[in-house]
Amino acid sequence: MSSNAIHHSTENNAPRGPEDFGLKALLDRRFAALIDAVAPCPWTAHTGDHSVAAAHSRPVAARPLYTTEERARRDATVWTLVQGILAPVQFVAFAISLVLVLRYLLTGEGAQIATLSVLIKTALLYTIMVTGAVWEKVVFGRYLFAPAFFWEDVFSMLVLALHTAYLAAVLLRIGTPGEQLVLALAAYATYVVNAGQFLWKLRMARLEAPARTTTVAA
Repeated sequence: MSSNAIHHSTENNAPRGPEDFGLKALLDRRFAALIDAVAPCPWTAHTGDHSVAAAHSRPVAARPLYTTEERARRDATVWTLVQGILAPVQFVAFAISLVLVLRYLLTGEGAQIATLSVLIKTALLYTIMVTGAVWEKVVFGRYLFAPAFFWEDVFSMLVLALHTAYLAAVLLRIGTPGEQLVLALAAYATYVVNAGQFLWKLRMARLEAPARTTTVAA
């Protein structure tokens, strides 16, 4: 039964004036027909509730970060442990390198140690990218751009590109050390954003984890 029929049936006993058969009634019927076409959900049709908010408040089932099978593969593979070790090691290398790079840019001292620190950070990035792709293949069945980590992988490509640009600048002697280290700072800025993305996904994974049941002896 359409919403128009519901509205008219509930108003049969109400007194009608001349406006009911004029422009107002025509606009009401057209508006109700438009809402029925946009949001033809069964409960709004039966209740007469055509508000856009009601249509948009319907619960939408979101895909979990891991299916049961994917979570089992994640917990079983050694690559999860490898990623868990490399991620904090890379962050420590980043923090030390950031201090050395800023020291050089502010004082002009320590160019070589700052450059070496960025090279170490870049090597760790390559390592975690390769092992991360293997981890993604084991867990999700593809090396990169699995739906659960699609945007994180996309941003990782930018992080990798900027670190690679710095490495090329150093090896090909493009620019001054200061200019090269400014490029390193840009790469570090994208790394921080990307790390934040993965930390957020880690938090989501913990929230989605099935609750552990404990048996309490009576």
